[in-house]
Amino acid sequence: LSPDVLTLDIEMPKMNGIAFLSNLMRLRPMPVVMISTLTHAGAPATLEALELGAVDFLPKPKEGGANDLRDYRASIISKVRIAASANINAIPQSEQDKSKIVAGKRLIPNFICAIGASTGGTEAIKEVLRVLPKQSPPIVIAQHIPAAFSGSFADRLDRTSELKVYEAQHNQPILSGCAYLAPGNKHLVIDRSAYGFVCKLLDTDLVNRHKPSVEVLFDSVTKHAGKNALGIMLTGMGADGAEAMLRMKQADIETIAQDQATSVVWGMPGAAVKLGAVDEQLPLGKIAAKLINSAYKK
Repeated sequence: LSPDVLTLDIEMPKMNGIAFLSNLMRLRPMPVVMISTLTHAGAPATLEALELGAVDFLPKPKEGGANDLRDYRASIISKVRIAASANINAIPQSEQDKSKIVAGKRLIPNFICAIGASTGGTEAIKEVLRVLPKQSPPIVIAQHIPAAFSGSFADRLDRTSELKVYEAQHNQPILSGCAYLAPGNKHLVIDRSAYGFVCKLLDTDLVNRHKPSVEVLFDSVTKHAGKNALGIMLTGMGADGAEAMLRMKQADIETIAQDQATSVVWGMPGAAVKLGAVDEQLPLGKIAAKLINSAYKK
């Protein structure tokens, strides 16, 4: 039938959704939205589906009234429309390898990198972190992800990177060679202490319909890190973080956006580019090297 988008349940008889998706993306690639159990137990399979090439996922509907069903219908419509225009041919793996990411002489003191992402971001973030050396600056990350999945995602990143990757904790010190992922349903911000940067988690209102929000994270970096920072906007739907990235640039913080050719959805990076908030657009495979070059004094 050659559909524009396929919705696929992970749990099916005879062949499960992961096996089916693996065959589908090998033989007949198309945009796929997974229907997932929104629990800690369901997180690994959902993250594996995104790694295999699924564009996005939806939780299975909860039992509820007409309002819940209307909200669920709206979510399905939104996700399917976005998937229909997604770039499923975006580069799946980084062009770089660790041997080509050459650090300079000395890491800039108190340098910090902030990354924002949404749709397609779980794989894009993994590809950036995968090739970074242990001697990398600290990285703070806001990825739009449910609370049930963020811990599993942090563990997955930790296994594939030389960096130590954490699901951020309140008042956790921010150290070089480490990355800190915002927990689902909490805003991550940075703050200064007597000993350096620390993570702060805020359970406040949604910002740009998201929690965690890229805008909240980026604004905290602008406030507390000054010029010794780098803002990176990766693939994602919508415009969360674009205005905050403009404020970064206005504060003389270097800003990078993933280019359209390698983005699954060029919404968030595209919005930042349209605002004039981006110093440079780069393919995914060149972002890790740029991060290291920016963080080290020549």
